[in-house]
Amino acid sequence: MGLVAEGDRVVTHFFECREFGYRGWRWAVTVARASRAKNVTLDEAVLLPGPDALLAPEWVPWSERLRPGDLGPGDLLPTEQDDLRLEPGYSGEDEPPPNSAVSEDMADHLDAEDADLVSRTPSRGAIAAVAEELGMRRARVLSRYGLHVAADRWEESFGAKTPMAQAAPASCVSCAFLVPLAGSLRQAFGVCANEFSPADGRVVSLAYGCGGHSEAAVMPKPPRPAPPVLDSMGADEFPLRPARDQGSVPPTSPDAASEDLGHS
Repeated sequence: MGLVAEGDRVVTHFFECREFGYRGWRWAVTVARASRAKNVTLDEAVLLPGPDALLAPEWVPWSERLRPGDLGPGDLLPTEQDDLRLEPGYSGEDEPPPNSAVSEDMADHLDAEDADLVSRTPSRGAIAAVAEELGMRRARVLSRYGLHVAADRWEESFGAKTPMAQAAPASCVSCAFLVPLAGSLRQAFGVCANEFSPADGRVVSLAYGCGGHSEAAVMPKPPRPAPPVLDSMGADEFPLRPARDQGSVPPTSPDAASEDLGHS
């Protein structure tokens, strides 16, 4: 099919490849001759893709191929150590945040305003503003029955009895992607914030779980296979002589049987 000069006295010859599945590939045979030598040396023969070769798509890491909704029951999605979606929780050993009420700057600021806060009572407008910020200025709110109906619906869709939760390595209560709810519902439900989880943006039970758990870095133990129906490897014990019943008559000898026939 042609040749290419690789250098001084080094040439690569190309031959057609007729193997199935390698359309457009070429056998490349490189030969060389040393200086002042008469014999030609065969360096190597390899199979290389040509300009029209059928090639596999470029490899993409699994972390870039994964899309929301690809996670299924039993699948695990380890979380990277430097995941931008997560941050270390407050352990009590670090300094409080600057805007915290226990920080030094905020403590000095509150001490300066203590006299004004004690002498001034909140007006009706201030109470209404706080109520509006908390979402309490509504004509009607959800009743206890409405809460129970919603909780039953969420438990059925994303609860502990779903196939995804049964195959999960851990529950949502220990997952960093769980956003707790406000009010009494936070004791049993939260919102999933993992984009690769099938429950992303959904209200999930604290007992729910999936393979996208933030701490699912350790693979679970493989399931133990069920015992075989027919054990062909075990040994069965059989007695050498049949067991004699206490009430059975012992068998007679051949001589005794012949004597009985003579007398009869």
